Parts: sequence; structure tokens; C-alpha cells
Amino acid sequence: MNIKDDKQNLNRWRLILGSFAEDNLKLDSEYTEIDSALGFLYDREYSKEAGYADFENDKDRGGRGKSNLTIPSWVSKVKKLFPKKTVEIMQTQALEKYKLTEMITDENILKEMEPNMELLKNVLTFKDMMNGNVKKLAYGIVRKVVEDIKKKMESDIKKVFYGKKLPNSTTQNKIFKNLDIKKTIRNNLKNYNISDKTIFVDKLYFNQNIKKYNPWHIIILIDESGSMLDSVIYSSIMASIFSNLPYLSVKLVIFDTSIVDLSDQVKDPIDVLFKVQLGGGTDISLALEYAKKITTVPDKTIVLLISDLYDYNYKHMYKSANDIIESRSKLFVLPALDYNANASYDKEAAKQFAKMGAKVAAITPDELSKWISTVIS
Repeated sequence: MNIKDDKQNLNRWRLILGSFAEDNLKLDSEYTEIDSALGFLYDREYSKEAGYADFENDKDRGGRGKSNLTIPSWVSKVKKLFPKKTVEIMQTQALEKYKLTEMITDENILKEMEPNMELLKNVLTFKDMMNGNVKKLAYGIVRKVVEDIKKKMESDIKKVFYGKKLPNSTTQNKIFKNLDIKKTIRNNLKNYNISDKTIFVDKLYFNQNIKKYNPWHIIILIDESGSMLDSVIYSSIMASIFSNLPYLSVKLVIFDTSIVDLSDQVKDPIDVLFKVQLGGGTDISLALEYAKKITTVPDKTIVLLISDLYDYNYKHMYKSANDIIESRSKLFVLPALDYNANASYDKEAAKQFAKMGAKVAAITPDELSKWISTVIS
């Protein structure tokens, strides 16, 4: 190893260990800005009792009082000093671990923030702390992130749904793969030539890719407890995509210990997300009973329950679920719906739902699309 590499490694170790190692590891001047930015955030690990900065009363200081960074200047600086992915991680830790909520309640700071999924979740968590101008700016950030997620989800969903030929229907999409051969022959038999055993075809008939009538009804019940935030986001976006498919009729309901029917806003997931109030209790049976109430065609209805399944009255919850299944509706129970598909949920309750005949799994949006596609095909 040459001297240059050795010095670089020593500087990196010094940055990792923080300003409290400066007596033993001297930092080169070219790294002081990085050190200042890291210290401003991560020196908050040390308490006043240990002889370091009191971050409860002096949150604008970092290190051993050396940094003169403020939260706005820190946000701006890290964007210049670190790669985008690192900036996103630091922003998330600043909000979630160190509770620097000023980052999303101050208009000037929020303008500097990197829009991403983690920022979206924090905006939704702290939206009630925002004033009018900040909330308007946050609304724009949410829209950008949601539209990026929606593009990916739409692509996945279309791979599942589009291209499925539905018989006994016609379409303007007249391509060979949609040709209805049987109907074309049947309706052109009048042109059959006995002598040369051929049919003159004066009209072609095609299957359509999208069924326009007699749709399937999907009732989406979203638990808005704090642990379900990722699933709330993906469920709202998926509901808006489903609502634009002509062969699906979508109802969207969010719940805790009360019911809010947002079916009239289902096409715009941003409006839905700003209606969500995270936290509070959970009454799953109330949501299932509401689904029963708004079901009009049971054997053409899918009820999606998106919840961690922790409830205060399991007996009522199981009875309501069993009623839905016995009515011939399909019940899907999703403890998580996102691209990680990791969930913390009541596993015993999940087993009980499965025993009743519900389909139960923590899955990704495209996997859910395959489930639904199989049912309605």
C-alpha cells in the first residue's frame, strides 16, 4: 500500500470514529466539511452527561460544539458532499432516529430534500404538523414519488392483465392474436363455396383484450395503523390503477376504529394518502361488516383486507370473515403489500383466516395482480 492510500484509509477511519478520535487521528483539511456534516447528525448519539453537546436544547450544534451548521445548511451541504443514496439514508435517519422534524415542517428546508419513498412516509407521518404553504409543497413531493411508484406498478400490472383474450366480444384492436376464428367461420358460412370447399370471408371477428361489462367488484379495506404505512401507500396506488381497468369496479375503504369510504377519490392516490390518519386502534370486524354491507354481487366480489390482523375482538373478526366467504365472495388477507413483502402480523389470526378458506400472504403488488387475474379469468 502506498502512502496516499494509507492516508486515505486513516482519514476514513477518522470519519467513522468521529470527532472524538481527533486527538489520536488527525484529519486532513480536505475532509473537514464531510466531518462537520457527519458530526452534526451522528454526534447526537452522545449525551450531555458524557460531556458533549446538549442536542435537546442546542440542536443546531454538532461535534463538540465546533460545527456552526443549522438544519437548513446541513441539508444543503450533504447534497453536495455525498451520493444520492447516502443523502437519502442520512435524511431518513435525521427524521426517524433523531426526530429533526423541522426538516419537513420548514418550507425552505423541505425544498432541498431529496424526494424518495422514505421522505414520502415521513411527510405522511408528520403532515399534521405542517402549515398551509409547507403542506402544499409536501403535496407536490408526494405526487412526484407516488407517480414514480405508480409507473412501475402499472408496468407490472399490465403484464398480468393485458393480452388476455376474452371470448364472445369484439374490439377495435384488430390484430391477428385477437382473431376469433370460430366466430369468423360461423358468421361467414353463408359464403361457403361447395365446389372448391372454401369460405369467402367478408368480415373478421376479434376477441377484445378488455371486458367492458359485468365487471368484478373489488373492495379494498386498508388498516391505517402506523405499522401498515408501506402497505397503505402501495394499496392506494394499486387501487387507483385497478379503478382504470374497465372490467374492475373498485371500492376503497380505510379504517381504524371507524370507517372512511374513499371510493369517490380512488383514482387519485395522493388525495387518499393525505386523508390517512396513522395510528390509533383497530376494529377489523367493523371493516369486514362494512364490506358485507356494500357487496351487491357476492360471487363476483373480491374483498382485500390489508392489515396486520391485530384486533381487540377476534371472535367478531372471524365471524365477519366467515360470513363473507360463505356468501361466495373471495377474501384475500394481506398482512403486507409492498415490494419487500416483509410484515409483522398476528400469525395465529392469519392461520385462522386460511383455515376458513381465505387466501393469506404478504405479497408484492404484481403477485396480487396474478391472484386477481386467476380469479377473474
